Amino acid sequence: MNTLDLTALMADLPAEDQQVLAEHPALRLLLEKLVRSLQTLQQENQQLREQVKRLEDRLKLDSHNSSKPPSSDAFPVSQKPILNLRTRSGKKPGGQEGHPGSTLERVSVPDRTVVHPVGVCSGCGKDLSGVEATQGERRQVFDLPEKLLEVTEHQSEVKVCPECQTVNRGVFPEGVDHPVQYGARVKSLAVYLSEYQMIPFGRVSELFEDVVGQSLSQGTLLNALSTTFDHLAPTEAFIQQGVVSAPVAHFDETGVKVAGQGQWLHTASTPAWTYYAVHRKRGREGMDAAGILPSYRGVAEHDHWEPYLGYQACVHAFCNAHHLRELMGVLEHEGAPWAAHLIELLLEIKAQVDAAKQAGQEALPWIQRAFYQQCYHAILLEGGKIYAAEEEGRAPPKRGRKKRSKGHNLLLRLERYSTETLRFMEDFRVPFDNNLVERDIRMVKVKQKVSGCFRSEEGTRYFCRIRGFISTVKKQQKNVLEELTRALQLPHPKAILLAEPQAV
Repeated sequence: MNTLDLTALMADLPAEDQQVLAEHPALRLLLEKLVRSLQTLQQENQQLREQVKRLEDRLKLDSHNSSKPPSSDAFPVSQKPILNLRTRSGKKPGGQEGHPGSTLERVSVPDRTVVHPVGVCSGCGKDLSGVEATQGERRQVFDLPEKLLEVTEHQSEVKVCPECQTVNRGVFPEGVDHPVQYGARVKSLAVYLSEYQMIPFGRVSELFEDVVGQSLSQGTLLNALSTTFDHLAPTEAFIQQGVVSAPVAHFDETGVKVAGQGQWLHTASTPAWTYYAVHRKRGREGMDAAGILPSYRGVAEHDHWEPYLGYQACVHAFCNAHHLRELMGVLEHEGAPWAAHLIELLLEIKAQVDAAKQAGQEALPWIQRAFYQQCYHAILLEGGKIYAAEEEGRAPPKRGRKKRSKGHNLLLRLERYSTETLRFMEDFRVPFDNNLVERDIRMVKVKQKVSGCFRSEEGTRYFCRIRGFISTVKKQQKNVLEELTRALQLPHPKAILLAEPQAV
């Protein structure tokens, strides 16, 4: 909207009107006052329009066009996406060929066999109790035993030596320390339910009483967590070193409530390892305290948050799932055609990389990579021309630099960090997105939704170490309950020997 110019307005008036204003100074002053009021209203109107636009854009943000989590989406989604970022895989619904499956299968040696005899002939009524039976039909039923809790009594013998009269007592096994106590498998199951299935303490106690028939106190569960936490200290350091030595690692952080105070959970993940650390700071101080990035020398994949880029010893890769959502937001809110073109290009490159991986290739041909890089920069160049033309028609600010739109800022970032954005095309070890660590960090958000918050810093540390261990065990395809039982039974804290990480 053009701003009223008092001088220009006066100059455009007919000569007779100017003569009238000259002869009536009060009328001229009134006109000047009205013009100044209109100028003020125009400025306020423009500011309000911009504010309404920002608020409308904020209301239109959801998980498909921003970094907001799906749990924050309204139902239904605020609007239908202009472009669908999901592409058809071409596979049939259901389990794919080679999938291990989980169908119930007959066992060769059942725990219990129940024979259903034939007493009399159903045709003539003859007694068949003396007739030898042949093999009939077999059916197996998988069910829980009626009594899940097994009680083992340990009895220590006492013998007096007939020669020296010394009283000798039998030695109880290690871990049998009290007249009555729970075994390691019961305690590990309680830890499993609390830290893996994320069931609150009170409901764990109720579950034991309903299913096992024996109430488990919350104190017993807390002691089991504390013991597991202590025993896993060297294992956590082992996991930490596994992430540091990985060729590609994924990083992310999220806010958590600890004793009513906001803190930050930092996560580092690979296909074989998961590491969690909580700190009061989100940025460099918290990342340094986590102990991964300061020593990391591989490829660090993450979203575009500036503190990550401060670590120069490693190379960086950006999550393109974030880019796709941001580009979708620019397309929907600004109608920028360059955003649609770049979405299509990134998805095309991803499809080509996936096909090359399936074909056993280690990289795209250099001419194909050069072509995609040229297309990438050409799209950004065209978008930059549009924003440059818009800025030329905009009045410069009274102070400070020109304010850019979100789309323009995104375009400049993608241009500046083109290498980090397209690294997945240059290095097949680098995934297209950062979903691996986001899946690991999602479990922390689920825990917080169930419990509301972590009640203490000690409980937060318990969860991070034990949950990181459980996630690592799952990635290495080991049985969680068995590994937790081993961790709980360790008489002295020592690292559980986990498998070496596989190449990404």
